[in-house]
Amino acid sequence: MTLLAATLLGIVQGLTEFLPVSSSAHLILARVFFGFDAGQLGLAFDVACHVGTLAAVVIYFRRDLGRMVVALPGAIRTGAGGPARQVQLVIAGTVPVAVVGLLWSGVIERSLRTPLLAAVNLVAVALLFFVVERVGTKHRDDRSVTMGEAGVIGLAQAAALVPGISRSGATIVTAMFQGLRRADAARFTFLLGVPAVLAAAAKEGLDLARAGLAPGELELFAVGAAVSAAVGYFTVKYFIRYLGDHSLRPFAWYRLGLAAAVLAWWAAGLPLGG
Repeated sequence: MTLLAATLLGIVQGLTEFLPVSSSAHLILARVFFGFDAGQLGLAFDVACHVGTLAAVVIYFRRDLGRMVVALPGAIRTGAGGPARQVQLVIAGTVPVAVVGLLWSGVIERSLRTPLLAAVNLVAVALLFFVVERVGTKHRDDRSVTMGEAGVIGLAQAAALVPGISRSGATIVTAMFQGLRRADAARFTFLLGVPAVLAAAAKEGLDLARAGLAPGELELFAVGAAVSAAVGYFTVKYFIRYLGDHSLRPFAWYRLGLAAAVLAWWAAGLPLGG
């Protein structure tokens, strides 16, 4: 993998981690379409890019996260409010992805990271966007989320471990089905994603520490993380603003178009990898 490839994949990650179009699907498909070696760095490089987008969301929400850290001792009490309540909701929403990640992450990495499955999931979630925009009430803010609702959103986040579903897409649409406004749904789900991405990066970091890095690989990781951090920061900033008065329909159409491109690629007999 060259520095140019690392930069391009970092841009893809920075844009798609927060937009509801599936970052993992785009990283897989970018390797297929542009001929990058999918096996050279694989999931470890994906996680390096996730470290960059984690840095982006931490910087953007630094005040909220700072208040939550200060409120941690109060989060053990029932009936907590404010930042302590937010901590409780994030914990409730993180439990499902932690369980799924511990039990089935190996199966997902070995068997489910394929372009065709990503295309199917791109279509499925796109259809959910159209449905929620038609039937969702979208009147609540993120402070009204209950523990049970946070758990359901957490289940959606766990499902997004499968490429093509999209962490932000699945969680935002689930929150909207529960009545949250678009921007509030995005705000809550971005905060919810912090522990999951941090845990994934830590796990892969330990694996890499045991395996070691070949000469030049650390530079590629650094480039991917730095580029995805810069692009990710501006993406989350303007995406939340966009959702204030725009629908998810353009992203649904984009997902359908991308899935159609993958299927056309496959129908033409061009290699999709696995």
